[in-house]
Amino acid sequence: MATHVVVYTMQGCPHCVDFKEMLQKEDIDFVDRDIEENDEEYQVFVEVTKNDYVPALLIIEEGDESYKSFLYAPERDYNELTEALEIIKKHL
Repeated sequence: MATHVVVYTMQGCPHCVDFKEMLQKEDIDFVDRDIEENDEEYQVFVEVTKNDYVPALLIIEEGDESYKSFLYAPERDYNELTEALEIIKKHL
């Protein structure tokens, strides 16, 4: 099973910069999705989670014949960046 980590970020967001640095330091591969460049995609995330804070997470677990996706939003699923990191690690 492969796991893909997508992190929704915004330019100028210090928390986003810090979180991406944490992921790089932990050697965790991720796809950075700028919410301004991927607005339509991010709006779907916002509708589903009822939350528009960043950095936000989409984790996709790829099985042999299926996919499972998990959405995690700040102040809904975690309050600290370290908590978000632990969420990702549980999926890896």
